[in-house]
Amino acid sequence: MRPPGSGPLFDEIQQGVWQAELTEAGLGMGLAFAVEPHLAPAGPGEAAAIASMPTPRRSEFLAGRLAARRALGAVGLDCGDVPRAGRRPCFPPGRAASISHSAGVAAAVARAPGHDTPLGCDLELRPLPPGAARLILREDEEHLLRTWPVTDLFSAKEAAWKALAGDGPAGTLRDLRARPGDAGCLRVSTRDAVARTVRVRVRDAGPGVFSVVLGRDAG
Repeated sequence: MRPPGSGPLFDEIQQGVWQAELTEAGLGMGLAFAVEPHLAPAGPGEAAAIASMPTPRRSEFLAGRLAARRALGAVGLDCGDVPRAGRRPCFPPGRAASISHSAGVAAAVARAPGHDTPLGCDLELRPLPPGAARLILREDEEHLLRTWPVTDLFSAKEAAWKALAGDGPAGTLRDLRARPGDAGCLRVSTRDAVARTVRVRVRDAGPGVFSVVLGRDAG
């Protein structure tokens, strides 16, 4: 059973549309749904995390953890309980994944052993209004709206923020700069002197988009 709008993304994963690109980046992907019938905590950490959550949020949280386990399984790693530290998932040693939720769907990407790909993904199944651009972009990025929908730009920056925040402060989405990259990707950088940059792939997913960081970029 899948929520409306999740079919295209699910089908692309099942058919291996992403597989070559993800494998090259050292990533695996997993998907789960808040309506899956047997969602349950994998251990005491997850049970404690959901104890005070309302039912819809609880199902979304557990779907996210299940998506992460499926992503880790795709790169040959098992994983049990994933508690949280603050708002971040706390994975066992040797395991790492990025999780995103939208409209009852959870998606995750995990890093394969031996790779150092920065982890970041974002799923947006509810398109954003055009006016949201002012919350995401600075003046030097507004030209991107001629070729990129605002939802794509938001999602790409969200995915990039997760990846870049793992290496140091990343500020807000407006503190990141997006630029066109090669092969239809976006390059997203911090605006500080170091200018850390990642390459982000954005793909259609039903009524929305799914974005994945594929690696670091020279800047």
